[in-house]
Amino acid sequence: MIDFRYHLVSLISVFLALAVGIILGAGPLQGALGETLTRQVDTLREERNVLRTELDTATSRLNADEVYLAAAAPRLVDGTLLGRRVAVVGLGDVPSGVRAGVIDQLESAGADVVVSAKLPMNWTEAAEESTRATVAEGLRGTLADAGVETSEDTPVATLASAVTLALTGTESAGNRSATAVDLDQQLQTFGLLRTANEQTLPANAVVLLSTAVQADEVQEAEGVETTPADEETAPAGDVDGASAPSTEPASPRYAGDIWTDVAIGVEKVAGPSVLAGPATDGDDVVDRVRSDDDLARELSTVSEVTTLASRITVPLALAAALDGHVDHFGPEADTSALPPMPQN
Repeated sequence: MIDFRYHLVSLISVFLALAVGIILGAGPLQGALGETLTRQVDTLREERNVLRTELDTATSRLNADEVYLAAAAPRLVDGTLLGRRVAVVGLGDVPSGVRAGVIDQLESAGADVVVSAKLPMNWTEAAEESTRATVAEGLRGTLADAGVETSEDTPVATLASAVTLALTGTESAGNRSATAVDLDQQLQTFGLLRTANEQTLPANAVVLLSTAVQADEVQEAEGVETTPADEETAPAGDVDGASAPSTEPASPRYAGDIWTDVAIGVEKVAGPSVLAGPATDGDDVVDRVRSDDDLARELSTVSEVTTLASRITVPLALAAALDGHVDHFGPEADTSALPPMPQN
């Protein structure tokens, strides 16, 4: 049984320990501890200053590289897409700054961007899956009449083929076909296609723009997709706007499956095309296309499209694809740095 003497001894021990600590801290250890802490703080301050200087130097070099690329871009891309009519199609919420930057480079290459379109986020909503399947089934006959066989395609690939035919369908006189106009109206009515401008001429090439799929971010059905910086550079009539948020966010894997099927459907109708997106992350559609041997041989990709260098690569990659050279471009180790220049 613990008695009073045990408590008394314990209290005395505690006070003795405190007294010894105070004496040592105020005496022989005070200088050593203070000097050690001061040296550590000085070292950390010096390291911070060195890192800040290195960061400022790297930022300055990157800014200089951007200035150089901006000046060199017209010489690189000039005339490479002369006479081509291009449809730019965003897969979901692509930042408007990225879209505008890609369109600028396509136009610098001589392309006529006849339409800037968007496939809204309801393409990747699980709750809309049955609706997409129903619409796709209803469009199969129209596509078959136009010579597009879709019996073995997924509903999403079928819808993507319908979108592509709506953007590229051509009559003998060179105007948009009646089928293209009809598909355009139906897809917009069902909320599966949005365009920033009225399309008057058919496209003869397609550029797909993807965005990173984030698992921890709430996807929005038609949500605001830009940062303040992007909004300043957004073109008039941009297809991206605000509306009610989706109540059921798409998982990265599900969205990746959807956009990959879209790429399959687009390539089937448009032929050689370019898919441009951010850095690959496994569930991103750019990485999925590159991992699919069959699709990788038919569809060129460009990664890191948030950078000026990759935006310049997009028209060059499209020109190369239209010349029959399909490849994959970006900073990754297994990609090419620059497409070959067109032969004519």
